[in-house]
Amino acid sequence: MIKKVKLVALSLCVLPLIAGCTTPANNAPSSAPASSAAPSAPASSAPANGKIAIADQLYIEVSALGSLDYFYDHKLGMKTVGEQLGVKTEYVGPTDLNMTDMIAAFDQAIVKKPQGIVVVGFDEALNPEVKKAMDAGIPVVTVDADLPNSTRIAFVGTGNVNAGIAGGKAIAAAIGNKGKVAIMTHVGQSNLEERVAGYKQAFAQFPDIELVQVVETQSDPTVAASAAASLLQKYPDLAAIACVEAAGGAGATTAVKEANMQGKVKIIAMDRDATVLDAIEQGIVTATVVQQTALMPYYATMILYNLYNGNLQISSDNKAAGVPGVPIVIDTGVIIVDKNNAQYFKR
Repeated sequence: MIKKVKLVALSLCVLPLIAGCTTPANNAPSSAPASSAAPSAPASSAPANGKIAIADQLYIEVSALGSLDYFYDHKLGMKTVGEQLGVKTEYVGPTDLNMTDMIAAFDQAIVKKPQGIVVVGFDEALNPEVKKAMDAGIPVVTVDADLPNSTRIAFVGTGNVNAGIAGGKAIAAAIGNKGKVAIMTHVGQSNLEERVAGYKQAFAQFPDIELVQVVETQSDPTVAASAAASLLQKYPDLAAIACVEAAGGAGATTAVKEANMQGKVKIIAMDRDATVLDAIEQGIVTATVVQQTALMPYYATMILYNLYNGNLQISSDNKAAGVPGVPIVIDTGVIIVDKNNAQYFKR
């Protein structure tokens, strides 16, 4: 049975403003294209306030690691919201975690003068880009990983501390509340650091659980597999491995399988890539903490759309009063996926 850890806090005041928004489609396409073109819009789609017609509006997501299975859902969210709102959407950025290339993609997005930019806040090196866009009159919403020290207008993503707590409780249940545990992460990434903090909070409730090491994956399954293999050699009595990003789960699965330690070393993975879901069904991975990832760019774009097309007067003069006119933080929640419900998350 699906165990919902935190309900999606999305009864947004902005949603009633969306003209013609429909219920999301039940069936995802077999592959999610990186962009969606707006369907032909009637002449009435042009806002009365003289702004750009809805069918000509453009919303862009800037990301990285686009080759990872995880980002399928980012692309799906952008495609779906574009189709439902009748606007143009694009998903841009490097296939790897290259900040130089991601910054270049952000610059190119600004040049296109979209009505809003959605960005995954991998690194604070993106803060100047956010400011550049905001100074150019292009509002920015962060998704998945936040840039709290930037001038972004809102963040939509998983409540990462709560995600870590959920994973920590799943680990405790799997190992009988005692034993040595290691955590695999990409050190320094804000959302992942919060998940690690959540795991530590959860483990603090179980005095017989010992966190022996936090190891680096570089968000690369090959690096993660090597790191997990080293853990198994260093701690032959290791009870479990917790992973706070997708590459860790794939890497831990490989290492545990090659060491023939299935069942002995429990794995709590992160996200829903095919390798991890197969490993759950095979009994190698105990469970994975799954985010409602597609909701992140979906609702981020809705926020930007309503900011551009709406006129919700919270005060007599929102700008002068310093009123952003948007929800500042939206937690899209997580779900614990195990052998009971893994089949429903396969693409």
